Amino acid sequence: MDDQEPAPPVRVLVVDDQRLIRDGIASLLAIRPGIAVVGTAVDGRDAVAKTLELGPDVVLMDVRMPEMDGIEAVAVLRGRAPECRVVMLTTFEDEEYVVQALRAGAHGYLLKDLPAEELAHAVRLAHAGVTQLDSSVARHLTASLPTPAPVAVLSPRETDILRLVAQGHTNREIAARLYLSEGTVKNHVSRILTRLALRDRTQAALRARDLGLL
Repeated sequence: MDDQEPAPPVRVLVVDDQRLIRDGIASLLAIRPGIAVVGTAVDGRDAVAKTLELGPDVVLMDVRMPEMDGIEAVAVLRGRAPECRVVMLTTFEDEEYVVQALRAGAHGYLLKDLPAEELAHAVRLAHAGVTQLDSSVARHLTASLPTPAPVAVLSPRETDILRLVAQGHTNREIAARLYLSEGTVKNHVSRILTRLALRDRTQAALRARDLGLL
């Protein structure tokens, strides 16, 4: 019999200057298992205050807002609440916004047309420490690079798994962190080794270090 207590829900703060969108996102997430919406905020300044007051695990932050925009708020929270994961959730996929947000300390950049279940999954991944980019944002960003990135051969999910392998996690531990089956992780690891022409996990860890993933 397993006496292990269930993990506490991921505490989320939703930040958006448009009330309809803000309340809609909060309502959709509130009914998802393993997630607790602890509050909402109307702009970046309010987001900083609410984060310090409520202590959310994950903040979903719009980019363009009055008073203090989302990127400025991320930079403030990076210094005042470094344990909190901030994910940008916006309609803007401009390269400049993406780069500025990630440099400020955001742990992801997603678009608002994301289905509710995928958004909930993204919240759980952010809490697990996985940085995420919307697929269209990632394609746009990659296309703007003057030369291919060293890990361009890997998908974002495979890059995350390579990083966790390099940190010494087992397939079972990676599966738990990324909400995947152990078999799926095993298949991903096999593809990573094949695509990077590596022999084993030790070589994978060394390659991850060389690529700056550690």
